Amino acid sequence: MFKRMKSDIQAVFENDPAARSWFEVVFTYSGLHAIWSHRFAHAFYRHRWFTLARIVSQVSRFFTGIEIHPGARIGNRLFIDHGMGVVIGETCEIGDDVVIYQGVTLGGSGKEKGKRHPTIGNNVVIGSGAKILGSFTVGDQSNIGANSVVLKEVPAGSTVVGIPGKVVRQGGKRLDRLSHQLPDPVVDAMRSLQEEIGQLQKEVARLKHGSPSKDGQGMT
Repeated sequence: MFKRMKSDIQAVFENDPAARSWFEVVFTYSGLHAIWSHRFAHAFYRHRWFTLARIVSQVSRFFTGIEIHPGARIGNRLFIDHGMGVVIGETCEIGDDVVIYQGVTLGGSGKEKGKRHPTIGNNVVIGSGAKILGSFTVGDQSNIGANSVVLKEVPAGSTVVGIPGKVVRQGGKRLDRLSHQLPDPVVDAMRSLQEEIGQLQKEVARLKHGSPSKDGQGMT
């Protein structure tokens, strides 16, 4: 237990350049407090002491602003930075060396039963305000951009941005071609408008020169 707590503290120093001392980290970092509280709550949950587990998690939520369901499974060295508003669901699984910023939700997409929350791989960074919703996997070494809404599987080594989230980098390579393959309602509407304007211009030109229209009728 103490070895794991020590690694949690070390994760803070590795990810936050503002961390100055062990005393400061232990007594002032709410993300660390939320993780330690979850360790106890999860232990109660595994022993089927569900009410006690929820009490511990709710007390932690009150003091830290971070809500982690006691059923969630969290790996080693998770770092929650400025964690206010973070929500982690019951069947969520988080790997090792993950970084989560404020306002992140690891939730479900509906009222489905069973596994309904995401599985986060190792060495994943999830930006501020990102929402990852549903039962799928975010692969190792991936980065989720701030305020992205991710609704489907993310391959390992990917960078995801946007609403809904789209993979823009994978394996260190940009995937700009995806922006041309994915439907864009604004672009589609502009193209449709341009086609209609072109047809109207042709019709005006016909009327100007007194040529018959397509139905064979001339000008009156």
